[in-house]
Amino acid sequence: MATVGYRRVSTLDQSLDRQDIGEVDKLFEEKVSGATAKDRPALQDLIGWVREGDSVVVWSIDRLARNLQDLLAIVQELNAKGVSIRFVKDNLTFPPEGSDGASKLYLSILGAVAEFERSILKQRQAEGIAKAKAKGVYKGRKATIDRDRIKQLSEEGLSTYKIAEVMGISRMTVHRTLNG
Repeated sequence: MATVGYRRVSTLDQSLDRQDIGEVDKLFEEKVSGATAKDRPALQDLIGWVREGDSVVVWSIDRLARNLQDLLAIVQELNAKGVSIRFVKDNLTFPPEGSDGASKLYLSILGAVAEFERSILKQRQAEGIAKAKAKGVYKGRKATIDRDRIKQLSEEGLSTYKIAEVMGISRMTVHRTLNG
């Protein structure tokens, strides 16, 4: 019986160390903003690695799943393998033998609350961006392509294909830049 940890952050500049899950026998970590479980290779590896009697430890519900459907599916899959799952921050454990209706209801409620919190956060972010745009402060992310360079190369007679190759971008991006 192994204690298996899972830690995830959404961006490369965030620290996994903030998710103190304690001592584990094996640790799976990733720095991805995977919207679904399928988009997270370390989570898929963990699910394939664990065996009956193992225990998975995660910092919080929102680190395991972004939405209620994924949360329920992951917990159900782990429980079906005879694996318990513990959320440290939330002080919750879902053992495989506790997969009754009441446990599922409780998990659904908690997952729905986490999903609701995320939607509120996204809404506040959008409102903040709108206010910043109204003040002329928000400019968005920096352009990843050099439009002037694309136009210059086109004027020099290079084909769309050659410009894309030289700039390391797609032909469609070159086409949109020149015709848009």
